[in-house]
Formats: sequence, structure tokens, C-alpha cells
Amino acid sequence: MTTITTVRRHSRRWARIAGAGAATLAVLAASACSGADSATTANLASGDLSRGADNFYTSDQVTMQPVKFKNQYQMDVTGNLFVPKNLAPGSRAAAMVVGHPMGAVKEQSANLYATKMAERGFVTLALDLAFWGGSAGEPRNAVAPDLYTETFSAGVDYLRTRDSVDPERIGALGICGSGSFVISAAKIDPRIKAVATVSMYDMGAANRNGLGHSVTPAQRQAILALAAAQRDVEFRGGPTEYTSGTVHELTSESTPIEREFYDFYRTQRGAVTPESASPDTTTHPTLSSNAKFMNFYPFNDIETISPRPMLFITGENAHSREFSEEAYRLAGERKELVIVPGAGHVDLYDRTELIPFDKLTSFYTQNLA
Repeated sequence: MTTITTVRRHSRRWARIAGAGAATLAVLAASACSGADSATTANLASGDLSRGADNFYTSDQVTMQPVKFKNQYQMDVTGNLFVPKNLAPGSRAAAMVVGHPMGAVKEQSANLYATKMAERGFVTLALDLAFWGGSAGEPRNAVAPDLYTETFSAGVDYLRTRDSVDPERIGALGICGSGSFVISAAKIDPRIKAVATVSMYDMGAANRNGLGHSVTPAQRQAILALAAAQRDVEFRGGPTEYTSGTVHELTSESTPIEREFYDFYRTQRGAVTPESASPDTTTHPTLSSNAKFMNFYPFNDIETISPRPMLFITGENAHSREFSEEAYRLAGERKELVIVPGAGHVDLYDRTELIPFDKLTSFYTQNLA
């Protein structure tokens, strides 16, 4: 293990699990993501921009090109391709697919990481997961772990066709929930040569067990019952319901985790709403589909990724730290756990003074050689 020193609300019935306590908080935290649309962003608070927070960072050292291609199921995947400007003509660089936090879009955290890694000589591809952002999938905000996993392999498909990419030197990087999706992808896609995760959430365990295993069997069954009842409503043509996600306002009773996510996703620090969503639905997965995470076990057989290397980065104070530590414990050899002193979960989304880009650079440089 290595330690680095370093809006006005629309009326809507939001799903609540009465009495779930920490369990509900865990699901809320695991699903937190994007914020307000461009029309209202100017009216939002700026958020805490300390320690180099720079979610919307751009660089004159790289070119950025919006791209669209098909996944294996002929669904559109949208992304941004970043290429170093100093890449020698005719050369082929190492590359990586970069995934955003669960429920977010590529403009939140993924673009920042992709830009910074492109500055360091890699060709990078920041993607919108299926059902989110510009990528296809109906209904919007649906939970589909297999299709989220497929998005990473589709990104590898695309990168392997680029003249600027060495097809045998492609890695993947997952932030927050995408950390579990990239692990799921690497288990079945040997073309992914190196895997790194940052502030990872095991989206299956977070929904089954909650943070610190705080969900009781009775609470889990209550969550599943709500989802099943909502399927009946929607099949009969009733309205879509949403669950968890980032709160839209803070109160005196707001929890520290709610405040942590709010400061990024509901302020100018990181607020984004894609064309396919509204400020009222960003961050919130559909209630009827969210139960599918209960059946998602990304850490099962994680050791089969070996001998391909894995790097797990988490914050010293991150509420999600347990997931990186568990993945590290279960993974096969060629693995490393980096704990960033003083960092929380969301800090590693955008605080450039805390994010260990040098460590990521050395990891991919060594293992995509």
C-alpha cells in the first residue's frame, strides 16, 4: 500500500425508505452526481473551490473532439476524445477510457481526468455511460450495470480503430461508480491492459449493504418492494419515479455526505445538466431500475484480472474508502492501494492539488509500455 502526501423545485414524489437511516444515506451518496442546467448555473453558489478545484479545466496542450459510435448492441455512445498536440505524426500512443461517477456525465470529473492525462501524453476518451448524458438508452437515468460495463468495452472498440492509438496499449480509469463498472469490464475484456479507480463505489454493495454494512435484511426487502410496486405503476402507464441522488437544497438537518455532494453537483463548481435531462432529474436514477444494483457483484472473480495491474486511489477521509480497500484485498497480484491524505470522496473528483496525477501517469506509463 502506498500513501501519498501531498432552483426552484418542481413538485414530484421522490422515493423514500422510511426508517432506513444510514442505509438511505448510503444509496443517496452512491448515486449522487450532476447539477443544474446552464440557464440556472449563473444563479448557483460558486461552491468550495479550494485546493485547486477545477472541474471544467481545459488545456491548450490537447485537442478535444466530440465523438459518437455504437456499442455492441448498436446503441449510440457519446464521448470526448483528447489527443496531445505534441504527438508525433504517424506515432501511436498509449490510451485509456475514462468513466464518470454514477449518474453524472462526462463533463463532470471524467473530462478533467481525460484532459490531464492527455497533457501527459496519452490519448484519452471520456464517455457518457448508457442512459446518461448524450449516450442512448430509454428511459433516461435507468440503471443497467451490464450496459454500463459494455460502455467501457465499446470505448476500447473505438480507440483500437484510431490511427493515433496503439491498440495493444489501452487502459481504463473509473471514477466513483465507474470504478466498479471498469472492474466488471476488465474481468471479461482482456484488451484492457491496466485498470485504475478513483473514489470507487462498489455500486452493488452500496445498494445491498449500505455504507459500513448498515442496511438490514428488512430494509433491503423494503427497497425491493418499492421498486417492484413502481414497475407495476409504470407498466400501466403511470409516471416515472426517481430515487436517491443529490439533494436539491440543504437544511439544518442535512448530513455531511449530503453537503459534500451538494457542494459539487448543485453549485457552479460542478453543476451540469445534459440535454436529455432537467435540473429536477439530474443525478436521480429511476426507482424501478435501481434495484438492479442489488444483483451487481463487480468484485466477484476480481482476482482473474491478474496479472494485469490494478491501482486503487481513495481519500483518507472518503466515506467510500471501504470499497477501494475491499477491492485491493480481493484483487490478484500486481495491485496497489493509494490513500490520499486529507482527501474526502468528492475531493478527488476535481481538486487538482489533491488528485495524484503523477501517480496515475507513472502507473499507466509503466503498465502500458
